[in-house]
Amino acid sequence: MYVLNAAANSGFGLGKLLRILAIVLLSFFTLSARAQGKRKVIIDQDCAGPGGTDMQAILSLINSSDTDVLGITVLTGDAWRDEEIAHTLRLLEIIGRTDIPVLPGAVFPLVNSKEYIAKWETLYGKVIYQGAWNYAKGHAVHGPYEIPPLPEGTPTTNASTEDAAHFLIRMIQQYPHDVTIYAAGPMTDLALAIALDPHFPELTKELIVMGGSINPVTNDPEFSFTPKREFNFWMDPEASRAVLHARWPRFVLTTVDISVKTRMEKSLIELIAKSPNPAAQYVAKYAEANILWDELAAVAWLDPSIITKAQKLYIDVNIDHGAGYGDTLAWPPGQQPGMGEALVEVQQDLDKQKFYKEYVELLTRPTPGAHAPEVNK
Repeated sequence: MYVLNAAANSGFGLGKLLRILAIVLLSFFTLSARAQGKRKVIIDQDCAGPGGTDMQAILSLINSSDTDVLGITVLTGDAWRDEEIAHTLRLLEIIGRTDIPVLPGAVFPLVNSKEYIAKWETLYGKVIYQGAWNYAKGHAVHGPYEIPPLPEGTPTTNASTEDAAHFLIRMIQQYPHDVTIYAAGPMTDLALAIALDPHFPELTKELIVMGGSINPVTNDPEFSFTPKREFNFWMDPEASRAVLHARWPRFVLTTVDISVKTRMEKSLIELIAKSPNPAAQYVAKYAEANILWDELAAVAWLDPSIITKAQKLYIDVNIDHGAGYGDTLAWPPGQQPGMGEALVEVQQDLDKQKFYKEYVELLTRPTPGAHAPEVNK
């Protein structure tokens, strides 16, 4: 009232002031509505880096104007967790999104281990790719708590003190039926969250997963003789089974079968390099020609029209510790064992050129600005 009286006394004009206030309020409510309309997502990822499929998928999701990334939960997979956390923190610094919390997840699988697989191999043969256990990029394979020098620089920010499983549960309870979980690493974090709160899956909006392998057509030696062994499901088979037997409102799966139809070609890297934005320059510097495993799952969630063919299948993972340990199991409806397997939307084919176009556009656009931090975030 004081402001209105002052405006009237100054000759500013009550009508004009009210119009300005109306515009300000309209802008506020419009921005608020847009923020509420964003698609809430938690990224559960094994964040090897710099660059590569893990980081490029994260950038695709963060750079979308339609997403509100609530946090990134990081677990051992392609690399050890603590090294991955450092890469993730540094990435967020580079793109100016340190408002997104990074949560430490599982260091080790529930049952499986590097030592167990070494003994398993004496009976059933070598496993070509074992992620952090037998592969490292730019440095020697190391132990779980060592962090080698980062080519992109050492982060100055820190990960959250809250662990991944509790964060997942807390966010789902805060936004029931409104949060998508995008999981593109081993399933350990999700299995731990389910163990803590069995209602966790049903309170999500949906689960988007890169994992599993059914019958891929590829010359990749990782799959030529073991076509059903896919790393994300294989590294922690017991966790994968727990996730695949949970009750998700919607479960979408990007398998090896469709992923191998894509590739980070040199031409795509050259297109991305033309953008001066930090995300694009980061990708251009560290990208390698490889299959777009996690990126396809991410971009297809943002735009489902990229997927031209899908099939609903019952999916499970073999937890028998014999030769098929960790293998993907799949049945069409009516042929499943009926022991709690989940009915999953399995992607089978895509509009590759549309995917490439949208993927490049996501990585070359300016990263959306940071949000004000939420309480307890």
